[in-house]
Amino acid sequence: MAYGEAVAKHVLDYAAKDSYKQTRGFKHTVTNEEGSWVPTPPAYMDAAEPQWNKLRCWAMDTCNQFMPPRPVPYSLAKGSPYEKQLDEVYQIGKNLDKQKQDIAYFWDDNAFVMNVAGHVMYASKKMTPGGHWLAIAETVARQKKLNMMRTVEAYALTSFALSDGFISCWDEKYRTKTVRPETVINKSIDPKWTPFLQTPPFPEYPSGHSVISTAAATVLTELMGDNIAFTDSTEFKYGHGVRSFKSFRNAADEASISRLYGGIHYRAALDNGQLEGEKVGKWVVEKIRTRKAAVASR
Repeated sequence: MAYGEAVAKHVLDYAAKDSYKQTRGFKHTVTNEEGSWVPTPPAYMDAAEPQWNKLRCWAMDTCNQFMPPRPVPYSLAKGSPYEKQLDEVYQIGKNLDKQKQDIAYFWDDNAFVMNVAGHVMYASKKMTPGGHWLAIAETVARQKKLNMMRTVEAYALTSFALSDGFISCWDEKYRTKTVRPETVINKSIDPKWTPFLQTPPFPEYPSGHSVISTAAATVLTELMGDNIAFTDSTEFKYGHGVRSFKSFRNAADEASISRLYGGIHYRAALDNGQLEGEKVGKWVVEKIRTRKAAVASR
């Protein structure tokens, strides 16, 4: 008991120095600069966690260690790279088939969906993106009948990848402050257009789902192997169905593209987000050598 209490105290002392408490209460200042993020419907909430890059990393050296390429420059000129990616979001949203809707909805993972009914607004709370990937880790650990230590290893390294992935992603989000597709489409193309998914309250670039899903998939592939098929029922109790995947990377790819189908991200945010997430995941595996350390201790 004394040993357990000592370990718990060490963990709590370490957690108390992660800068979380110091980042509470800060708000992002919205500007009128063209192409810069502004709050989105229906609740027009303040930007979430603008100081998240101040949190202590688990494996990364700094929050900007894996900074992605610059986003596509804002320009509504016909044929510009930005106009093309904006039109892609708009066209996909107008012609979304059942298969793409199912994919978008399955990976929604919006922990705070605002519902509007007349003058009444209320929130629905569901699974988080990080929670979804830890549930996937659990599913495959059970499927492979991993022992306790290998299961703990999978939970720990996946958690490190998710946490550092979010820190890396949020650092870039509030550096570039990219406007969401919904804002630009409503202003310059179609005021009645709405995305299939509710736009989350923070800047667009890069895609958080793309970063953290690829980071988690990279770690899980290293720990459990590639081409491991599994069925994900994480979202079933929330009415999002059940989906099967050929591998962790297959699931991460689908999670990423789901954000384009949902109308809340441009393609560049997905592609560059996945590259960023892969770097985070590889770094976690390289930096935190749990298995090698375990072998050396025997």
